[in-house]
Amino acid sequence: MKFIRRYGWIFLLIIVGIGLYVVKAQDQGAAVQITSYPQQEESVKEETKIDMKVDVKGEVVKPGVYTVNKAMRVHDVVEMAGGMTPNADMTSVNLAQKVQDEMVIIILSKLPEKGTEVHQADKKLSLNQATLEELQSLDGIGLSKANAIIQYREEHGPFIQVDDLLKVTGIGAKTLERFKEKVRVP
Repeated sequence: MKFIRRYGWIFLLIIVGIGLYVVKAQDQGAAVQITSYPQQEESVKEETKIDMKVDVKGEVVKPGVYTVNKAMRVHDVVEMAGGMTPNADMTSVNLAQKVQDEMVIIILSKLPEKGTEVHQADKKLSLNQATLEELQSLDGIGLSKANAIIQYREEHGPFIQVDDLLKVTGIGAKTLERFKEKVRVP
């Protein structure tokens, strides 16, 4: 009993100290959690407010450079540009893709390019792209001469002009005259 009277107040102080420490530690933890949520919300708001520039080209109503934010998708930017024209190929672009700064969005046309139409209209064969079968369709060109043209093209690079065919083994001026108007070198 003497022991409790003598040292009891020390035990009481220790218990009170531990209690205060626990209460204070819980208060600090709660304060940290409360202050952390608004900071995260602010950073998310700032992140979506970052302005970026995106260039929209092709088959849209109003092509140009648009200011967008990070949360936007290609679909949103196309809508800002007035939407797609009736000639737009909707399969040429991923409308769900997130936009990035300095991104270029090109909406292609469903119609064939003008350059392609011209070459199809004059039906000239491109010497630098023609296949073995296509070369054999020319007057005076059989399997061996078609192979020689392709081999020359692979060894020396693309033809610069139609008359370069005279450098191919087996093709002379008379042979070239037979199909000269049916070939081209773009």
